[in-house]
Amino acid sequence: MLIAHLTDLHIRPVGLPAYRTAETNALTERALEAVLALAPRPDVVVISGDLTDNGLVAEYENLKRLLARLPMPVWLIPGNHDRRENLKAVLADFPGLAQHDKYAQWATDLGPLRLIGLDTVIPGSGAGRLCPRRLEWLAERLAEDKAKPTVIVMHHPPFACGLQLMDNIMLVEGVDELAAIIRANSQVVRILCGHHHRPIQTMFAGTLAMIAPSVAHQVVLDMREGAQPAFNFEPAAFHLHYWSVETGLISHTAYVEKAAGPYPFLPDPDYPGRSREA
Repeated sequence: MLIAHLTDLHIRPVGLPAYRTAETNALTERALEAVLALAPRPDVVVISGDLTDNGLVAEYENLKRLLARLPMPVWLIPGNHDRRENLKAVLADFPGLAQHDKYAQWATDLGPLRLIGLDTVIPGSGAGRLCPRRLEWLAERLAEDKAKPTVIVMHHPPFACGLQLMDNIMLVEGVDELAAIIRANSQVVRILCGHHHRPIQTMFAGTLAMIAPSVAHQVVLDMREGAQPAFNFEPAAFHLHYWSVETGLISHTAYVEKAAGPYPFLPDPDYPGRSREA
């Protein structure tokens, strides 16, 4: 089982960049090409929010056109740049988006794994929330199968990371309640997030929480107090999660840009790992 986790596409209407600089439509197309080039290809793709830059109908229509290239199921959740009503309307035929009557969240079984997507959006805010209704829904879904390894996908990370700008707009409501639910459900093997435009990992409530980098632009790594928000074009990437019964869930970073190579490993005669036996 292979899961490709992409995040923070920031799709714009055709022909328009994000922030006047980031050609996010082209960068997303490049990322989708990288997914399609994987061998073997992922069984499923999950995209953890900020699907669009402003949540406009024209942006979701463009996103739908781009994602039509992928032959595998694509599961989506919204981020703070999205508008869930437009997402649920324009991409209504995407799996799971009709499961909940209000929020764009879902649960599904993927063979040996269970996948749960959470909607953490607060309309009008860059920060995230898990209200009592969303938390109750999560607890109910987890109670349905406590034996199956489960991956939770959410846009806003539930932990501070040291980047002041991003820590101000992390998940700011429902963190303690979420932690209590995760601790009570040891089948949760990963929490996958976006939002921060950087690869970041930590333990949260006894499980590994991972933030994937954006497939477009990245947030500058600046931990100084009062640092001004800025982005750059460090190498775009996404995460690839491999599951087997023998290994459990193993997580890799896959880079979008094509690198030089491949080249064969040709050990030097003085390589100390070479056998000296005749």
